[in-house]
Amino acid sequence: MAKVLILQQSKSMRNTLRERLEFEGFTTTIAERGDLSEEVCLRRGYDAVVAGAEVEGVAMLGIPFIITTSSGSIEGAVEAVRSGAEDYLTTPVDMNRLLASLRRVVEREERSIPQPTPLVRPKRRSAGDTGQIIGSSREIGLVRKLIDKVAPSDARVLITGENGTGKELVARWLHEKSSRAGAPFVEVNCAAIPSELIESELFGHERGAFTSAIKQRKGKFEQANGGTLFMDEIGDMSLSAQAKVLRALQESKISRVGSDKDVPVDVRVVAATNKDIITEIAKGNFREDLYHRLSVILIKVPPLRERAGDIAELVEYFVEKIASEHSMPPKRVEQAAVDALSAMPWSGNIRELRNVVERLMILSGENITLNDVKMYC
Repeated sequence: MAKVLILQQSKSMRNTLRERLEFEGFTTTIAERGDLSEEVCLRRGYDAVVAGAEVEGVAMLGIPFIITTSSGSIEGAVEAVRSGAEDYLTTPVDMNRLLASLRRVVEREERSIPQPTPLVRPKRRSAGDTGQIIGSSREIGLVRKLIDKVAPSDARVLITGENGTGKELVARWLHEKSSRAGAPFVEVNCAAIPSELIESELFGHERGAFTSAIKQRKGKFEQANGGTLFMDEIGDMSLSAQAKVLRALQESKISRVGSDKDVPVDVRVVAATNKDIITEIAKGNFREDLYHRLSVILIKVPPLRERAGDIAELVEYFVEKIASEHSMPPKRVEQAAVDALSAMPWSGNIRELRNVVERLMILSGENITLNDVKMYC
């Protein structure tokens, strides 16, 4: 399993990169700055580094690296290449390009290592290897039934729920069970993109449309043509961008920034939000007509505290998964520890539970006990 070191000063950027790369099958370590020595990095066996342009000394680590920056320029790109960077990406990061660069690095390194037998690495998860929705509770069972009923249609779906409940997983299953499963599943986090860039990110732009537009770029709608566009945190989108999304949904066509030509698109839109959209409409923060366009089907993903009966299954699933990722044997979780975990409030939901199980797997002894839960949670 390829190991990637993420060096970013921005916490949100670190977490975003970690979640996506781990979803794609990479093992990651995150840090704020490049204070790790070459000796430490080589001992831990990192295959690549994804570093912010502000992090110094990355080239000295002796590991292939990719630079990300919020202020892209030709001069910056040239300097990055001169310093040995594999790629130079501006934020918001094009994840498809980042993944392609990382895989290119890993494959090249594999070819350069003499092996008496072929080197075999675990298959990385792709969009088609979507994780299971774990749990036997009535609440999660209803979500599964809705997915099965809705997925075969092209109806737009609005997924609601708190952060960390698994809204993206629901969206991926809607895609995997649809007739569009063989086409792209493209995701965009509307909250992570500055308002001045959201239109370019969604609809693309023409060369010269603005200062840094040095070439034509397709937006997420075009990238998802024939497939599914997952618009996460739709409630954080600006009103001006909402108006253009509404037009795209009404007319099935978009216009790139800087162009007066329409481009037809065939996209199924699945949106998600952790906000109460009805309240946002009342406040004037969200267009009611867009809400009705998006919410042909509503799927509410329950918070973990409302499906506490699933925690034992989830813990077992994460123990096996984390053991595989860290190349360590699975640990037995004592019943008292499971009961204690089931009684916790889990404000961060599934995401928080996974982090806690990983912490317990690393820090506990042969078994995970009640004392471990009390000490480390």
